[in-house]
This record gives sequence, structure tokens and C-alpha cells, in this order.
Amino acid sequence: MTQPTTIRRVPGPQPRLPEPLRTALELAATGVPVLPLRRGKVPFGNCHRCAGNACGGRPTMKTPGPCRCPGVCHAWAAATTDPAVIASPPWLAAWRRAVCIGYHPGGAGLTVVDLDDADAIAWARTALPATRTVPTTRGEHWIYRGAMRSVNAVRPGVDIKSALAYARYLGPGTGTMADLPDAVRALAVKEPSPARPAPPAGVVPAGVGGGECPHRTPAYLDRGIAMAEQRITAASSAVHATVYRTFLAVLSRHGRCGCLTDTHVARLFAAAQRKGETARHCADAWTNARTRLGL
Repeated sequence: MTQPTTIRRVPGPQPRLPEPLRTALELAATGVPVLPLRRGKVPFGNCHRCAGNACGGRPTMKTPGPCRCPGVCHAWAAATTDPAVIASPPWLAAWRRAVCIGYHPGGAGLTVVDLDDADAIAWARTALPATRTVPTTRGEHWIYRGAMRSVNAVRPGVDIKSALAYARYLGPGTGTMADLPDAVRALAVKEPSPARPAPPAGVVPAGVGGGECPHRTPAYLDRGIAMAEQRITAASSAVHATVYRTFLAVLSRHGRCGCLTDTHVARLFAAAQRKGETARHCADAWTNARTRLGL
């Protein structure tokens, strides 16, 4: 992170700002996109106008896309460095209710390795290069310079928060920030499934999965993923249940042949997060669906 720049204020008495907002403005001045987090340390939900993605917003790395809602919408994609937005009346109301500050690591070109417990910290000290460290309630955040895909539960007690995710700001931390190492990037790489016996004649063999594959063309799988994205996006209620059922349907059809890639999974997770689901909820739903199917 670069050094904060001076925040200009007009002469005369200044309104009292909520404490999280003052810190958020300082962070934004360094190029770190910020957003308020409510009770439960989660983002504020979409407003009624944006519910169900009715606004057409399609979050990208740094913005909610075409949506111009003045509120704190679209979860991690609401994170911004614009002080005019951060201190605007709708955001000010959210800051007054906020319990802490969130930020979008990927939007700042950063990756956070979230270590949840002492065992995870002990593993990191032997497996990863030293970098800036921030204490958390139960563990530590290790922050590296460089962005990558966000993945939860890459190993026991270890999550990766970077692109399309948010992290809690817990202070500047200590130590010198290192470049994102290959050891962290490798944690997000899906390991190939164990090899299986050769499929019977007439069945198209899978790629890395090694199982039976009924998909005659890549377009078949792509259409299936697109339909799953549409099903999640169209959910107007019971989003948690819809996401889980959709993940279950995708895995039941495509999960045993090895055709699913990290790109396909990222598309499904992104669709769920546009509906307000957190990265952790997505990972839990995916894991539960795999467990139910015995994958």
C-alpha cells in the first residue's frame, strides 16, 4: 500500500464523522477500495431497486458495472476509492451503522491469506514467504502484493481473499509486504481427480477427471453453466437455497467426469456473489453439494 495522501477539507467547522469513515477515507486515499460492513461483519445488502439484480449491475473487479445506485449495493463490488461516494449521504448512513471497515483486496492489487487458527499460522510460517501480517480475532492475515482468484478452504483454516471478495480491515499490520508467491497461487489450483478405469466404448473420455463424460462438445457444458448462472440471477427469494440447489444440479451432471474447471466454478461463485452471497457461503454450499453427491 502506498502512503496516504492528504484529504482536503473546506475551511470552517467540520461535521463529526463516524470513526470508521475517517479511517476509510485515509485508506481510499492510498488506492484501497473500501466499504462499510454491518453487524456480522458482512456487507450491506442491495437496496430494493437493485434487489434481484434488477438494476442490471454486473460487478467486475472494481465497480458494480452499469448500476449507478447511490447506496452501498453489490457487496464487495461497492468498494470504492472515491471520497465523494464514501462520504455521500447514503453511505454516511451506512457508516453510522457499520461495525467495521471492509476492503476489496483484488481492487487494490493485493491478496490476503486468511489464517483462521494457530495450526494454520504454523503451517504458513513453514510454507509461505514472510510478508505483512495483521492479527485477527483467532489468527492472522498475511497480505501479499498481487491479485488472484479468491478461494475458501484451500487447506484447513486457510482462505484466500483477493479478486471478487472482501476482507476486513484490522489495521496496517507489521512487516514488509512481499510479492504474491507461486506457493499461494498454487493453493487455488484444483488438483485433478484420481484416474479411473477406461470408459466403455462410445463414451467420450474426460480430460483431467478421467471419468465417463457424456458431453459431446464443450458448448454443452458452457450452456449448462450459463443456465445455472441465469437460475441464480433470477432468484427473487431464498437465495441461499437456490445457490445450493443450483450447485448440486451442476455437480450431479458435470461433477464426475472432470470437465468442470476453476473458470466454470468462478462463474458460478460470481453469480452467487452478485446476489449478495459471501465467498464463504459459496464455498460452503459447493462443499455441501459435493459431500451430498459423494464427490
